[in-house]
Amino acid sequence: MNIQDLISPDFSGIVSVTVDGRNVFRGEYGFADKANKIPNRVDTRFGTASAGKVFVATAILGLIEKGAIRFDSTIGRILKFDLKAIDPGITVRQLLNHTSGIPDYFDESVMTEYEELWHDFPNYRIRKSADLIPLFIDKPMMYEKGARFQYNNTGYVVLGLIIEEITGDPFDVYLKKAIFDPAGMTDTGYYELDRLPARCASSYIFDEERKEYRTNIFSIDAKGTGAGGAFTTAPDVEKFWAALLGGSLIGKDLVEEMCKPQSDEGVYGYGLWIPDDGVPSFLGCDPGANFITSYDRKNRRSITILSNIDYNVEELHEKIREGAV
Repeated sequence: MNIQDLISPDFSGIVSVTVDGRNVFRGEYGFADKANKIPNRVDTRFGTASAGKVFVATAILGLIEKGAIRFDSTIGRILKFDLKAIDPGITVRQLLNHTSGIPDYFDESVMTEYEELWHDFPNYRIRKSADLIPLFIDKPMMYEKGARFQYNNTGYVVLGLIIEEITGDPFDVYLKKAIFDPAGMTDTGYYELDRLPARCASSYIFDEERKEYRTNIFSIDAKGTGAGGAFTTAPDVEKFWAALLGGSLIGKDLVEEMCKPQSDEGVYGYGLWIPDDGVPSFLGCDPGANFITSYDRKNRRSITILSNIDYNVEELHEKIREGAV
């Protein structure tokens, strides 16, 4: 298989494939900064949208392993703010596996454009997980807790808040201590869009009316939250897989729990999507930022795609997987 032939000329980002920890393909495409024609490189940091949920899930499982909380701990006993109509009996497990029914500030079953959130609530005000509370706190429960699976962004915002309540650290500071530093992920973090560090790619949305690209700085949270928004590189993602599956972040029993379905619908573990073939993946899609990575444990193969434009990375990922079988 020639992976290069699967990648269209308009792709912008990084494609990386490893087998047994050895890189077998790595391609760099497009520009991190279109105006100044700064190319994307393997050490370019990309926004990854909802992919950050796996880091939050791993940190929560680590706290469970340490005995700081339990799967059946409830938000009413942990959180200190008024939950209003939200069921205080929602458990950590239900947040992890998207069965909580907690009102979703961005319900992807009815909303298609993340930018819609900021028509009445400026995105520059979102600098920490707690800043999203006004977007969901006055809404009713979506359904009775535990009743069914429905992907839920608020659930992971709340998990980020739980990390902060239990540890006393901002959730991203704790992730650095518990996940990124131990895994050697030196190019991963949560950064404010108006204070990005070096080597971060701008993310671009194509303006159909003006037939040109614009950046997504008014389209997403100014800084990532428990629901997502981490910046990372392909090598750091590969380091995360190695550290997670190797048991150096959490014990292998909990890793196995992450990697198997945790609801009757059978599609999601804890922070990981689990398809019928059992190959775990995590992914994210924001305006101008698209990401997917998977790890085939049987063949010891990872496939990671990061893009700073709106691009169907899932389709490309599937084509690479099919060609590698």
